[in-house]
Amino acid sequence: MSEQPESPGLVKRAHLGVLIAMQLVMALELLFLVRDARWMHVFLVVSVMAATLVPVVARKRLPVVIPSELQLLAILFIFATLFLGEVRDYYEWLWWWDLALHGTAGLLLGLLGFLIVYILNENELVDLRMRPSFIALFAFFFGLGIGTLWEMFEFAMDQLFGFTMQKPMLGDPSGLTDTMWDLIVDAIGAAVMSFIGWRTMKEQRKGRIDNWVRRFIQRNPQLFYRGK
Repeated sequence: MSEQPESPGLVKRAHLGVLIAMQLVMALELLFLVRDARWMHVFLVVSVMAATLVPVVARKRLPVVIPSELQLLAILFIFATLFLGEVRDYYEWLWWWDLALHGTAGLLLGLLGFLIVYILNENELVDLRMRPSFIALFAFFFGLGIGTLWEMFEFAMDQLFGFTMQKPMLGDPSGLTDTMWDLIVDAIGAAVMSFIGWRTMKEQRKGRIDNWVRRFIQRNPQLFYRGK
């Protein structure tokens, strides 16, 4: 199969443009939060700003070169979850916001789990070849596992700092119904992505995946080749 044309420069420019726009929006919001003395939200916004800036500012110090595509997806998700969801109260305004984000998270985490194992198959330091069905199963449980850890994080933040990350839902004020629906949607998203990955490998339609993996290996040879 012929290689797909790559445009890393375009992706990097899009990543930088989105990052700058988000930082400006959050900086403006930060001024209003400080004015209103909403210190917990000030802390949250500063944390989000730092989390989205670190991979760009300190990229030369990171042990692994993170592709711009993944960085862009990560900052968009963090922005939608913590800034729009928690600070701007989209969880209260839009009843489907939380479910949409968890469904997206399931898809992205399923994709990440799939790529982790797929890349291991390309690593000469790992003498292992895994069947497509195992890779798909790993991707599913990886996505669901990270989703479960996130629900534990929400519970801890609510208990320790008085947040309301676990929302009342369908008449249940405890947040348990919200948590269970979040996990169900996580599982659906992870299952969909795992199935797509399995079909892709079974039918050998791997051109785009191979291109992505090849670029990741070229940027991080120390992870894949002896003596690097």
